Amino acid sequence: MKFADSGFSTRAIHAGQDPDPATGATIVPIYQTSTYTQEAPGQHKGYEYSRTGNPTRTALEECVAALEGAEYGLAFASGLAATTAVMSLFSPGDHVVAGDDLYGGTYRLFDKVLPRTGGLEFTYADTTDAASVEEALRPETRLLWIETPTNPMLTLSDIAKLSEMAHERGAVVAVDNTFASPYFQNPLSLGADIVVHSTTKYMGGHSDVIGGAVATSNEEFHEEIKFYQNAAGAVPGAFDAWIVLRGLKTLAVRMRQHEENALAVARFLQDHPEVETVHYPGLPDHPQHELAKEQMSGFSGMVSFTLRGGAEAAYAAVQKTRVFHFAESLGGVESLITHPATMTHAAIPREQREARGVTDGLMRLSVGIEDKDDLIADLDGAIRAG
Repeated sequence: MKFADSGFSTRAIHAGQDPDPATGATIVPIYQTSTYTQEAPGQHKGYEYSRTGNPTRTALEECVAALEGAEYGLAFASGLAATTAVMSLFSPGDHVVAGDDLYGGTYRLFDKVLPRTGGLEFTYADTTDAASVEEALRPETRLLWIETPTNPMLTLSDIAKLSEMAHERGAVVAVDNTFASPYFQNPLSLGADIVVHSTTKYMGGHSDVIGGAVATSNEEFHEEIKFYQNAAGAVPGAFDAWIVLRGLKTLAVRMRQHEENALAVARFLQDHPEVETVHYPGLPDHPQHELAKEQMSGFSGMVSFTLRGGAEAAYAAVQKTRVFHFAESLGGVESLITHPATMTHAAIPREQREARGVTDGLMRLSVGIEDKDDLIADLDGAIRAG
């Protein structure tokens, strides 16, 4: 693969993005077309119909693969579309072990949709604990689904250890790498088989596009997921692919600033008299801090915390920030504050989500790249006003 041996930023800017052969355009054009004129039956220039393939999407797919150290990349219309495509590898009666601290949309797909439409069976395990995963694995288990760091509790799973365990049982390992981004973590290098991203988040980076991606070095998986991509059709348009591709060019510099700001915010919250708990892998007292240092090159930009005043204080605080916008999603240059119990994780039953710490008093921060002093002052004001 071209630029495979280059540094991360070089790959982000150049992989899959040669100058346009027709015009010499330095930036990959937006090939806004649904179809392609063919010279004769069976004779075309590599593209026939844009659901099947589009040059702008191809550039994005090659770039994603390069950033994850994968042989193949595939782009989708959303992160959940990418997740659904991965699940197409499996058949009715297959068993899946998934983490019990999942993004609410993933849980909804696994709990409400795929058992009914795909005949898959799911067991949820604490993937921070290898013994819990081992107990959940069965002879018919075909997939271990890991989200690390998790949304919103920021717990980590040992990708290498769990991959080895799953492979010994004949199961595939897929990792949702959205929170870390490929800048801070590359699951394939740790033993995973498939990586999934919501490119809506850090990869796009500007809260202006919905998208998803899958990366793998397994040719069989690639061919099957690519077949599903074309057959099911949940593909991004050329403009959406171009927007994500543009975001990737600055991923490295953005992630460094996200991490710097998030660490400053986490330290501030940890010392605040009104704050009860802070969850951030970059803090030394985080339960998986040492694991984070081993399998990640940085701690990313997500922080969650609870106030001593519980739910009432949380409800008040999220309505009083000015720099942090009270909104769903994450990974953009602007800072967001979210209340997972009523927003991103509302699909998970209360008892189940509270067992994992997603209480009504929990708030999640997507720390942006604004001046960190302004972020800290904004949170301080909101907490004290509440």
